[in-house]
Amino acid sequence: MAKEGAGMTEETEYMIDRHVGKDADCSADSPHDAKEMRAVILSGFGGLNKLRVSRKPMPEPQEGEVKIRVKACGLNFLDLMVRQGTIENPPKPPLVPGFECSGIVESVGENTKGFEIGDRVMAFVNYNAWAEVVCTPAEFVHKMPDRMTFAEAAAFALNFVTAYMMLFEVANLREGMSVLVHSAGGGVGQAVAQLCSTVPNVTVFGVASCFKHAAIRDSVTHLFDRNADYIQEVKRISPEGVDVLLDSLCGENTGKGLSLLKPLGTYILYGASNMVTGETKSFFSFAKSWWQVEKVNPIKLYEENKVIAGFSLLNLLFKQGRCGLVRSVMDKLLCLYDQKKIKPVVDSLWALEEVRRRWAENRCFEW
Repeated sequence: MAKEGAGMTEETEYMIDRHVGKDADCSADSPHDAKEMRAVILSGFGGLNKLRVSRKPMPEPQEGEVKIRVKACGLNFLDLMVRQGTIENPPKPPLVPGFECSGIVESVGENTKGFEIGDRVMAFVNYNAWAEVVCTPAEFVHKMPDRMTFAEAAAFALNFVTAYMMLFEVANLREGMSVLVHSAGGGVGQAVAQLCSTVPNVTVFGVASCFKHAAIRDSVTHLFDRNADYIQEVKRISPEGVDVLLDSLCGENTGKGLSLLKPLGTYILYGASNMVTGETKSFFSFAKSWWQVEKVNPIKLYEENKVIAGFSLLNLLFKQGRCGLVRSVMDKLLCLYDQKKIKPVVDSLWALEEVRRRWAENRCFEW
């Protein structure tokens, strides 16, 4: 996909600009069109046949909100969980998926400070990002660096903030430590590898599907096939284990991960992709994955001096009100970006109308 995406970029950007221009021309003639926008609609939980591009009413910013003309929006594993209905407490469909986007400020609501019309921004959105226009509270919006593209910005926020907070806020990553990350070829995995490179002498063990190895081999210290016995390989290289383990899989990997931790090591669960298999939600797969989770014995954690933690950026933002902490992390990340120490990886670009077809063609994502 990476090679194909590089060739598609210019064409797809032209398609997006063409559609935006066409809608603008139509809206001048029709007041009805001026109050509508295109969006990807999920009509019900299930397969790709539940997705369609449709028109819906244009949102307007409320007090404290920013209205953004979207130029790019991110596609994450979380969106697959939403589509299948495996995410906790999803809104009732029909709904517009998507949790991050980038674009241009089109207007601001009353008492909204810090942003002006024309600002280039990226934003966290509590759903509704897969649309031409979104409105979101100003505390979830961040200005983009001048040299960052809209596509990069749409791939930056969720992946890098998640990676940074797990490594530095939860695990307290320091010089000389070791990190094992699952799904090393995914967005968070690649962000983890880049951030680890900013700390001296950090060893990164990456676990990924074999078809991703060629693309990410240079970004990690040791790379393993997720279908092989990586536990024994890691122990052979580092008999004491690792300091930090980042698990996006859950299931049987939980017990394996805890067994690899050094004393005072930290295991962080930030996803459960093993519970999502196939095209639609499977209660059998869900139950099987939970059945494989090894029960955590608090006394054993105490005796072995190990730490187990969980991390959900969206809950931190939208349910627990830690926007200030996330903003401080974003400021640090943008400094690293300006210093050219980190850079989001854009796999491919799709126009809105391409989403269902291209998602169907590329079922083997490394999330």
